[in-house]
Amino acid sequence: MGQNYTYTDAFNELQIIVKEIENGTTNIDELAEKIKRASELIHVCKAKLTATEEEVNALLQQISPNQESAD
Repeated sequence: MGQNYTYTDAFNELQIIVKEIENGTTNIDELAEKIKRASELIHVCKAKLTATEEEVNALLQQISPNQESAD
């Protein structure tokens, strides 16, 4: 999986895989490969969400560095 994979791309592909599995359109020969791919996509989504959360927190700290002491 490439580094340029966006959250939206990964999430959309994951949704397609889930729908195919739920609808029964995935045959047994493809099931393991689809689940493996879904696992990779979940990893990408989690990594993107974590990175975004860290970036947002850092930006918020820059905007209001004394906010933690006010809590």
